[in-house]
Amino acid sequence: MVTLDGRPQLIDALSALRDRVAAVRLPLPLPGAARARQTRDELLAQLDDYLLPRLREPEAPLLAVVGGSTGAGKSTLVNSLVGRRVSEAGVLRPTTRTPVLVCHPDDHHWFAGVRVLPELTRVWLPPQETGDPGGCDGLDELDGGEEEDANSLRVETAPGMPRGLALLDAPDIDSLVVRNRVLAAELICAADVWVMVTTASRYADAVPWHLLRTAKQYDASLVTVLDRVPHQVIGEVSRQYGALLTRAGLGEVPRFTIPELPESAGGGNGLLPTTAVAPLRAWLSHRAQDPAARQQAIGRTAAGAIASLDVRMLELAGAVAAQYAASVRLSGVVEDAYRTEGARVRRRLRSGGVLAGDARTRWRGYPLYSTSEELLEALVESLAALLQCAVAAADEQIRTTWRRDPAAGVFGFEDVGREAGGWGPAEDIRGRITMAVRRWWRVLEELAEEEVRRLERNAAPDAGTVTALLAAALLGGRRTRGAGEQLAERIGAQGALRLRDKGGALLTDCLDRVLNGERDRRLAPLDALDVAPEPQAELIAALSVLQKERWQ
Repeated sequence: MVTLDGRPQLIDALSALRDRVAAVRLPLPLPGAARARQTRDELLAQLDDYLLPRLREPEAPLLAVVGGSTGAGKSTLVNSLVGRRVSEAGVLRPTTRTPVLVCHPDDHHWFAGVRVLPELTRVWLPPQETGDPGGCDGLDELDGGEEEDANSLRVETAPGMPRGLALLDAPDIDSLVVRNRVLAAELICAADVWVMVTTASRYADAVPWHLLRTAKQYDASLVTVLDRVPHQVIGEVSRQYGALLTRAGLGEVPRFTIPELPESAGGGNGLLPTTAVAPLRAWLSHRAQDPAARQQAIGRTAAGAIASLDVRMLELAGAVAAQYAASVRLSGVVEDAYRTEGARVRRRLRSGGVLAGDARTRWRGYPLYSTSEELLEALVESLAALLQCAVAAADEQIRTTWRRDPAAGVFGFEDVGREAGGWGPAEDIRGRITMAVRRWWRVLEELAEEEVRRLERNAAPDAGTVTALLAAALLGGRRTRGAGEQLAERIGAQGALRLRDKGGALLTDCLDRVLNGERDRRLAPLDALDVAPEPQAELIAALSVLQKERWQ
């Protein structure tokens, strides 16, 4: 059991673990990812709302959260324990929307700030008039005109509350409003003592039993209230409920039974007789004011919460590892597709694949029927077309593979065509490739002009002719061996070799820029998700440090 001595090393270990959990990102829609995100949120809520505040300030009042299903009578029970109406109860469902925390006036400072439940805005009512027996005047008038909602926590004080004890009336755990259900679960996980309320007609329902099993899993300090039990069946229902608890391993949990009374339906001032709630009130007061009982209740819940981190942290680390593995897998598909197409482009160049269609016609007619400009234009267009086909083939391979991988669902590849995935329209891809190839053409012309200037003026050939022959030699492969020979005749063997080396390096750079640039654009949305391997190791390391501190 955790001793609430505020041990700095344990607090530091929990704080570090909390930061590691907060840094976890699970963006890929893998099987189990939704559950892992929920686990992350639950861990953060329990660390922020309960464990860290409790260990940092062990002397803070004991917080008992009253939870249960719709219509279980939670608000009536809280009002009756306090001795006046602090939480609205009625026949409309769901009744409890804004959670209400009530404590002794001397304990107000513990809850006015954000020590616990920091994400909830504090609101409170003006002090109640002594002559208001029901405590309902101005029930909806918030201090400063603030409006209550599910993101608020209304803090009430009542002189009749025992010092050192706070009650929190949580929203319905089965509320039709999703935010209410989520908030109810968060509030219960912030409790030192869980007070689970059910009724004679609903004590076997699945929802309350889910919370009871969760309390058992966390080994939390738990008390159950069987409410609104008709007098004629109180013995039988109580016996059956006790048998269910025993069967679930919760037979030792303190259990209180409240008979069905006219006040249960909100009649009169909505308060149950003092005798009906006296045993529960005495039990809670004892846990709050007796040092040994308080240490046992709070220590058990804190120890159970810390122990429960082991399994949940390992599950979260496993989910992080699965995310990274999926990210590597998706990236590998892109890398492989573009690597394959890059190799195919280079093979096509060596075999003269660019010299096809109009480019082939222009080369065969050169120089009698085609000018240098026409030949260059045809060669450049053919190279751009080859690269466009390579990019399209790589993209199609990526889509085909990614569609079979659930992790890629985040990118929207469900039969939406070639322009999916945030890569841009085909026109943009074509434009980028054409621009890159024409840039290579311009640099090739500059190289040819520079080489021509080296020659004697009376023997210097036309720079356009040199450029056309160089492009044909670089792009035509085996089919344009004659282009290299003609180039050597015009500028000399050394000049031709020098040009081919420089032009070849520029061509390689052009191909790499195009294919790697398009590849990187496909990887950019995946890279933006920032799925990395480090969070898994950091989670395990933080858990290891915590486990060491637990046993100090």
